[in-house]
Amino acid sequence: MARRATLFWMKRNGFVSSVKTVTPKPEQEQPIRMSPQPESVVQRPRIEGEREAEILEATLDVLGDVGYDRLTMDAVALRAKASKATLYRRWNSKVALVIDALQHGHQHEHPVEPVDTGTLRGDLLEAFCGVGGLTDKPEVDAFGAILTAIMRDAEFAAAFRSEVLAPKLAGTRALFERAKERGEIGSGVDIELLAPALAGVVMHHFLLVGEQPTQELVTTVIDQIILPAATHDHQEKQS
Repeated sequence: MARRATLFWMKRNGFVSSVKTVTPKPEQEQPIRMSPQPESVVQRPRIEGEREAEILEATLDVLGDVGYDRLTMDAVALRAKASKATLYRRWNSKVALVIDALQHGHQHEHPVEPVDTGTLRGDLLEAFCGVGGLTDKPEVDAFGAILTAIMRDAEFAAAFRSEVLAPKLAGTRALFERAKERGEIGSGVDIELLAPALAGVVMHHFLLVGEQPTQELVTTVIDQIILPAATHDHQEKQS
């Protein structure tokens, strides 16, 4: 009371102009910071089964129509009635898509037993005149469509040789190895040199001469070139 009376007397006699009552400020609330939450990962469905097969077949169709150089992901998506994003979820490049399509073209609905007719001639005819062989038109057309890419695109060429061509050459080498085990051809035959010779001669006729591969052509090359070369050393030793 005494303090209030003193202040009132000082204000009345002009010692102070006013007396301010200081109201303490409330403490400012600090914003609550939320720790960042990890973004949820959206699991996109994998393209597989019939849908994958449809896209790969569409790729082969476009490849046959325009060739590798002019093939685009947009063109394949349009042919397959799919979005380009759908393609890129499964294949990150044109190289990967085309290589998968070529491998898909070599697959069969049912597992195929390894060729073994009992003779080298029979094995070569069975292997190169059947589905996926030299007389299979889609197979040959696809090779013609990628020929320039093999020469110009190092990435594609490396993938084609390792993932498409190498398994086919391995299968052909196996035919000659069995023939050697049966005693049909001599031990000195260079299988690495001979194995790709049949396909090389036939494709030369197709690409440069313009002669469509037929069973007759394949048979002629086997009888007049491949078998004489494979058995020459063996026949000399027997005579």
